[in-house]
Amino acid sequence: MKKQAALPGIDVSEVQESLSGSCAERPEADTGQAAACPVPEPDGWPPLTTMLHSLFVFEPTTPAPEPITVLGLACGCGRDLAALPPEQRALVEKADVICGGKALLEGFAAAKARVLPLTAPLEPVLSRLSQLRAAGERVLVLADGDPLFFGIGATLARQLGPETVRLLPAVSSLQQACARLALPWHKVICLSLHGRDDLGPLNRAAGKDAPLCILTDARMTPDVLARHLLDRGVDWFTAHIFERMGAPDEAHHQLSLSETACRAFGPACTLLLVPKDRPRAPYLGLDTAQLAVEGNLITKRPVRAAALSLLRIKPRHVVWDIGSGSGAMALEAVVLAHEGRVVAVERSAGRAISIQENRRRFGAATLDVCLGQAPECLPALPDPQRVFIGGGLSGEDAEDILGHVCHRLPPGGRLVAACVLLDTLCGSRRFLERLGWPLEIVQVQASEARELGGDLHLAALNPVFLLAAQKPAHNAS
Repeated sequence: MKKQAALPGIDVSEVQESLSGSCAERPEADTGQAAACPVPEPDGWPPLTTMLHSLFVFEPTTPAPEPITVLGLACGCGRDLAALPPEQRALVEKADVICGGKALLEGFAAAKARVLPLTAPLEPVLSRLSQLRAAGERVLVLADGDPLFFGIGATLARQLGPETVRLLPAVSSLQQACARLALPWHKVICLSLHGRDDLGPLNRAAGKDAPLCILTDARMTPDVLARHLLDRGVDWFTAHIFERMGAPDEAHHQLSLSETACRAFGPACTLLLVPKDRPRAPYLGLDTAQLAVEGNLITKRPVRAAALSLLRIKPRHVVWDIGSGSGAMALEAVVLAHEGRVVAVERSAGRAISIQENRRRFGAATLDVCLGQAPECLPALPDPQRVFIGGGLSGEDAEDILGHVCHRLPPGGRLVAACVLLDTLCGSRRFLERLGWPLEIVQVQASEARELGGDLHLAALNPVFLLAAQKPAHNAS
């Protein structure tokens, strides 16, 4: 008897380690989204195309079926039956079915067990493993290193149930690399960029003053990652790159990030980034003298302080800064959204370059710069929880910008707009009142001490209105 499990999709990158035969474990990922429910056929079954990519978990037909054994193979050991230690060789010899990546299976052709290649898409393979176990077959899955370190072991336990799996790990690539450097690995932040495009986790980890272990692939190679970090001002790491770890021709490179950026590396490296200096970071109340500013287009410090208090940014928020100018507001938002992401939107190429320069000066890796005209450039951005609009509301696109922002904000999301002109304030206020959003209006009027006649006087800054609004829970716009 069998049942269909309603489970999320699986990132095919989870099986890349087994497909490549590399000693470095490969990524474990959760998409966080379930597929839409398919329309069943007249007989009650899902469409055939869906069934072919669905996971079926089979009920055991024997009283006490053996768990699926996931055997981690140590780097540096031979990948064939004769090279295994006696206890591992016994597992292979007793197995009815051996599953693994093609490169791993090549060394076990002499085994008597039937062979099941581990290929993408993964769901049909997992269903077959579940069926074989339910029928009383002894199933052995081969993996590199520790199957729970970005590997197939966690996927099997999550999808088939932890009671169905027995895990026999070897030393992980993280442990191997840290052992080469005598580096305590419990202090290391572990990331996998194998088969992934999202560099957000790397950006966030770069500022935490801790060693980073990164599993790479043929696209996200160490030189690509080094250039990415240097572009964002992250230059405080020494890079240790391990190629073909555990093989007779293993290579270890110790380089600066600048040197790493100029070299070429193979796929499936283990990259350890060890801090050599304390990370730089922006701070609240940035000094204008430290920033690259074009045409004095910068939100003044008192206005930034008031706007940030109205935005109520939390650590994991995505924040937009529209009409960013010099990026000062975005840089200070980075301090508060240190586990999230900040996007500075600027239509002027010159000012966008200034924002990039300021990002480099402060090593603000989680700050992204979007060169484009709002609202046309906004659909490509991640959904925000907080939006600051520092410019752009005095033009004919004002309502389009506000409309897009209000649509993209979730219930409870907050918008703060800086208005210098009264018409801008009135127009923005009318738009938000039509939506029924609760509003706060704050005028910031500040003065700065300046020299005059051998003494000081207080010179008034331009007054700025801050319009703050929060999207109601019942609002569907």
